[in-house]
Amino acid sequence: MVERRPTVANKAARPAGPRPVAAEATLTPKEVFGVLRRHILLIVGLTLLGVVAGGASWFAFRRFLPKYTASTFIEVLPPVQTDPMDIVATQVQKDIQYEYRVSMANLIKQQSSLQDLLRNDKVRETEWFKRRDRDVRKAFKDLEEDLGAYALRDARFVQVAMSCPDPKEAALIVNEMVQLFVSSQGGTKRDEISQRLSALQERQGRVQQELAAANDALDEVRERFGIIDLEQPRGRYFKHTISLKLDDLELQKNNLLLAIRQTQADIQNLKELATGPITVQVEYAIERDPVMVTLAQQLAFQEAQLSGRLSKFGENHRDVRQTKQLIEEIRQERQNRKEEIAEQTRKASYENAMDRLIVLQERLAQLNVLAEEVSAKKKDLDMARVQYEQRLKIRDERVEMLDEIKMQIEKFRIILNDPETVKVRLVGLAPEPLHMSASRQWWLWLPGGTLLGFLFGIGLAFLVEMLNDLVRTPTDVARYLHIPLLGIIPDASEDKQVRKVDLYHAVRQAPYSIISESYRRFRTNLELSGLAKSLKTVLIAGGDAGDGRTSVAANLAGALVAQDKKVLLIDANFRQPSLHKIFPRTQSEDKEVGKFEFGLSSVLTNQCDCKDPVRPTGLAGLDVIDAGPLPSNPSELLASSRMEELLKEHRKKYDHIVIDSPPVLLVSDAKVLAKFVDATILVFNAAVTRRGAARRTISELRDVEGNVVGCVLFGARAMKGGYFHERFKSYQEYLKPQMAGASPA
Repeated sequence: MVERRPTVANKAARPAGPRPVAAEATLTPKEVFGVLRRHILLIVGLTLLGVVAGGASWFAFRRFLPKYTASTFIEVLPPVQTDPMDIVATQVQKDIQYEYRVSMANLIKQQSSLQDLLRNDKVRETEWFKRRDRDVRKAFKDLEEDLGAYALRDARFVQVAMSCPDPKEAALIVNEMVQLFVSSQGGTKRDEISQRLSALQERQGRVQQELAAANDALDEVRERFGIIDLEQPRGRYFKHTISLKLDDLELQKNNLLLAIRQTQADIQNLKELATGPITVQVEYAIERDPVMVTLAQQLAFQEAQLSGRLSKFGENHRDVRQTKQLIEEIRQERQNRKEEIAEQTRKASYENAMDRLIVLQERLAQLNVLAEEVSAKKKDLDMARVQYEQRLKIRDERVEMLDEIKMQIEKFRIILNDPETVKVRLVGLAPEPLHMSASRQWWLWLPGGTLLGFLFGIGLAFLVEMLNDLVRTPTDVARYLHIPLLGIIPDASEDKQVRKVDLYHAVRQAPYSIISESYRRFRTNLELSGLAKSLKTVLIAGGDAGDGRTSVAANLAGALVAQDKKVLLIDANFRQPSLHKIFPRTQSEDKEVGKFEFGLSSVLTNQCDCKDPVRPTGLAGLDVIDAGPLPSNPSELLASSRMEELLKEHRKKYDHIVIDSPPVLLVSDAKVLAKFVDATILVFNAAVTRRGAARRTISELRDVEGNVVGCVLFGARAMKGGYFHERFKSYQEYLKPQMAGASPA
């Protein structure tokens, strides 16, 4: 068996249809008002019940459980302890003061305070305590509830209140409580200050001993190093004589090192000059030498003689040659003398430089010895100063600490005698209350009961609405199903025009009824959305049995026929067929067919041709195919190619083919048919269809690629404050003249 799906052409021809409108997540004011109108009797009844309950409770409590509240105040001073040495009072932030008052209120309510109160003889003699069989645990538990301590935000008071059936006992207990608390706080605070004062005095003795030990340590440093002036003057820099002497030696040493380096450089230069050319200094020494001066004069004289003899005797004369020889000897002697003087001058300078270097080095050695001695003394001085400064710092810290402790001791002595040391004061004793507590007044119970009853009624009304998960209104369809709503069919009980009419033929038999108009609106929505023209085969499906599928299919066919359309209505519900009852055969048809009746199952089992089971309904333009004999395998037959051939054959002859199917959630027949038709329209019954079932129905059809184009809400009831209620009244008023004119007929 081959499954056939719609052709591509048919899929392309399918219009998208109206898209679902996204619903709001919250209730609108109109919906809220509608819920209140629908449950107004419930709300009013619970409100009256609240009034009665409040009045009865007020009378019972006032008669059998009277309650008197006595209260007084405790003044709470700022938490900061005032410094007695300061003239200006310390300002404390309001939030800090309020938190301190809250802490005082908590101290009043703490377990130890309540236990101390229950040990009081006067409290034990009260009827309030005796009624608890003198059981301390039970009394403690009740005292936690009856005794209250509240910190006032804008005033520096803590209110203490006690509630009892007896006004005298209420005043007695609260007065004992505040007196006990103020007394305990005063004693605790003074004991705390006395303990701190004793601790400071003990600390003062220890610091004085540490100060004496620090002074002894300073003397020990002076004696060990033999240096007295170790302490630096306050406010200025002081340099010790040892440091000054060491600095002077270092300066001398640096100067000697510079002189030694200079002398060594001079010696190196003198060594280089001994083999090099004659310097200017040597030339100067040569020129000042007497021998050199005499030889220079002799040379000048002989050169003059040579000049005269040359002009007189010529070059080869004996006197000229002798004179030249003498000049040469004088020059040679002059050169020798020059070299001798240069050598003597260089040697004398080198020896002088060497002697100076030796003297400087000896002086440097002496300075090094002195510097080492002074450095050793400087190290001792530095060590002594470090140790002295450490001990001096300890001594100064102890002096400062001792002064601070003395000041603190003096402050605490003043605080101990200060009346403001205790931060709580008793303002006055609580008087006996003259009136019962506010919790026993009628103006609290009656309005309170009324309000609680009213709120409970509203809450119960909304709870009933929220727990109801039926698909009842168009808003439910949009909010929970997200599928286009093509039509809304009212419940038959809402329309007087259809009370004596077969609902399967409401369109034809009650044309002026609102139900008939709703089917026509359904048809019109199909036409305006473009679905009626392009989708010739329409499957009417639903989730469960009894949801109104057959009524919708029959009346939709009747509404389409009213527009001169040819419509074929097919009963594909092999489980519980009903179209043969809605459109019964005539006697002539029974005689013509005989005992055997052809139907849809006959075509699908090849017992007859596709045209044979078609029969008229008596309504012009509307034909029907009954289900026929019930087969044992309906799903397999509906999925066969014969079903597709039947639809293809009748598409040519009819404008629309409407198919009634069994429930989607019970059997698979509708899912099989959804693949052969152009569109599927779901029917949801407002009285029985739940949201989960509706969502599952949509999901089942979409899983098999069924073209679900929209839904019809069947059996919708008019609710107070709802859309249908106003619509029904308006429709009836509008059609009164038309229905009056048509009634005689």
